[in-house]
Amino acid sequence: MNPLEIVGFAHDTGWIVLLKVLFVFVFLLVITIFNVWFERRLVGKMQHRLGPIMNGPLGLAQAVADGAKLIFKEDFRPAGTDRWVFTLAPLLTGVAAFVTWSIIPLAGEVPVPYYNWGGGYWETFYTRLQLTDLPVSVLLYLAIASIGIYGIVLGGWASSSQYSLLGGIRSTAQMISYEISMGLSLVAVFLYAQSMSTSEIVERQAGPILPQLPLIGPMQIPGWYALLLAPSCAIYVMAMVAECNRAPFDLVECEQELVSGFITDYSGFRYAIYFLAEYINMATVSAVATTLFFGGYRAPWPVPALIAAYPQYLGWLDHGWMGLAWFVIKVLLFIALFVWLRGTLPRLRYDQLMNLGWKWLIPISLGWIVLVSVTRYFQIHRPGGLVMLLPLLGLMFFGSLVWYAIERPREMIDPDPDDDRQESRPLDCQPGEFDPFAGGYPVPPLPGQVIPELVGVVRGAAVDQRGPVEQEAGMPEEERG
Repeated sequence: MNPLEIVGFAHDTGWIVLLKVLFVFVFLLVITIFNVWFERRLVGKMQHRLGPIMNGPLGLAQAVADGAKLIFKEDFRPAGTDRWVFTLAPLLTGVAAFVTWSIIPLAGEVPVPYYNWGGGYWETFYTRLQLTDLPVSVLLYLAIASIGIYGIVLGGWASSSQYSLLGGIRSTAQMISYEISMGLSLVAVFLYAQSMSTSEIVERQAGPILPQLPLIGPMQIPGWYALLLAPSCAIYVMAMVAECNRAPFDLVECEQELVSGFITDYSGFRYAIYFLAEYINMATVSAVATTLFFGGYRAPWPVPALIAAYPQYLGWLDHGWMGLAWFVIKVLLFIALFVWLRGTLPRLRYDQLMNLGWKWLIPISLGWIVLVSVTRYFQIHRPGGLVMLLPLLGLMFFGSLVWYAIERPREMIDPDPDDDRQESRPLDCQPGEFDPFAGGYPVPPLPGQVIPELVGVVRGAAVDQRGPVEQEAGMPEEERG
């Protein structure tokens, strides 16, 4: 049987497909305008400001005014740029941002009324609020996301500014690093759902996670993979923030170092496309996280328990167009997470960004995949085995990693004086005062070193504990007695 017939897409006529395309396009434009206003408003509240208050009620039309300004603004191309690549790059990113939504289920089967002009009466047809679905829909999402990155890289390469080129190079390394961990975090979902279809993954999360308990009855807690596969969810959330070049991973376009990064030379309509693609990508990764880990358009707990108790009165809460409402609420919560991270966390250094991706997220993902594979084997071939221990094992696994991540920097700041490893440090890495301009340009201090101006100010500031012989050996020859 055709996979499209299983999920109910094969019987959609051409005009229904066109109507879905128009709906998705308008939906993305509306949610982008709202997200721009929502981010400015929420950041303003975090910083004790009013935020946008002009142009419409509560400043809702401010984003529309900014978009109109960019569209009608002078669009020029600096000298020395590659004409065709400079124009193609933002279009590539923008198209990829829209195409990704073709496989995301916005809701289940919804009623759509229409007027039958031949018969002179109203009719209703039912269709799934999803453009299409494939047996490998999630892989298609990863492929399209990779194509969108080409627009960022080519935009920096085709520009005439060195800042743009550096931003494009940074995006290449950053995207490669975090796409690996993002893809690995989804493997556990594939193993548990036994499918790569987005609609099937949503339906697999509809069942209760707990059976009927004695004296309590059915809890009806949905089997979200955010609960069953918590480490995968956490890794995906971190990777999706880095994929969108959002704080604290906005190294690609950080203003303090690269002016505006890969978009330094862009203005007008081309800049507007990049701006639109960034906010659509924020909604895209949020929608994918909602679909794969948080039940998609299904109602959250305790709504399923209430529906099970009163199906004749509350059945509409998880049916039809209410699925779109639940989906939008979950996506907006992820957008709020993006804004919260921007308003609270400082930007990471580039070495910290790479260290997190390659030394932490990828090894953790590989170890977690092995654990999920073993657990799924016991579940399939030995029912009632280790499957109930999966959430507990995942919590213990993730908790140990968090503990190590907290304790390891503490050991680097406050090293144990009795540790013999301190003697194996090179002389230039020994604890003590540090001159950041010794090489002609400022460099950050190493662990255990402190800038002279900060001695006694920074907690844990080390002093020179070397003896006279070691101190003299570490001095330049002209400073020795």
